[in-house]
Amino acid sequence: MKKLFIPLFLLILINCNKSGKQQEIKSDLVEIISEDKAMNYNAPPAQEIPVEAMVSVKTVDNEPITSKTQNTISKKIIKNGDLEIQVGDIKKAHQQVNEIVKSNNAYVQTERFNNTDIDEKQFFTIRVPHKNFDGLINSFSNGIGSVLSKNIASDDVTEEYTDVSIKLANKKIYLEKYRDMLRSAKTTKDMLEIQENIRELEDEIDVAEGRLSFIDDRVNYSTLNLMLYKEKVRSSATSKIGFGNRFGDSFTEGWNSFVAFFLGIISLWPFFLLIPIIILIWKKWRNRKKKE
Repeated sequence: MKKLFIPLFLLILINCNKSGKQQEIKSDLVEIISEDKAMNYNAPPAQEIPVEAMVSVKTVDNEPITSKTQNTISKKIIKNGDLEIQVGDIKKAHQQVNEIVKSNNAYVQTERFNNTDIDEKQFFTIRVPHKNFDGLINSFSNGIGSVLSKNIASDDVTEEYTDVSIKLANKKIYLEKYRDMLRSAKTTKDMLEIQENIRELEDEIDVAEGRLSFIDDRVNYSTLNLMLYKEKVRSSATSKIGFGNRFGDSFTEGWNSFVAFFLGIISLWPFFLLIPIIILIWKKWRNRKKKE
């Protein structure tokens, strides 16, 4: 009886150790996720911020792994502008724009031209290094034509950039931890679950890195929407400013309106043919009533 009891006791003890290790792995994963959520609610304020992310994770053997990321994030300011300028010659102004853009190390991202009976408009979307943005605006305002409107906006994205950077650093730490767990996984089920977590983390890391790259691009290169406007000269011989010329314009416009009205009445001639027929029918009906 004792010989049977001793092997049975050893078997139970081994199974308890295995289940304890599996429970410890699961608790480690919960600890990682809870630390991630805690970090999400503690983003530093928007200023020149020393970003320090400290994450401590226990391995299966209870040996702590500490990762520390230390760097300084300067203020992230995105500057955009809209500028409308009236010019005397679109082609000449276009050449001036190209020269100013080149001298400020900028480039034209998109360009569009509209030509109507009353005006010409040339549209530009210009990307310029952040430090040259104000100089570019001043060059356009002073050297091309008359400014019709100007709108400059600045957007401080330091807080967003800091928050995304901290989350990205932590996710990379969690990713390495999951990879370590994958190498030590014992069952196929555990391997599949850890691989799924790794895939989700890799997708989140790609999104975060893409967002940081987009913000860096918008911060490093400001965007200016420029419109050149030219009003066309009227082709009429009486277009010059003055009472006599205005009187001639008014007389011409009145005559044109009369002609248009007369032609409109003529276009209704089928209805005029119906009038005598309607009058004849009405007279016959009235005569019949009198006889009755």
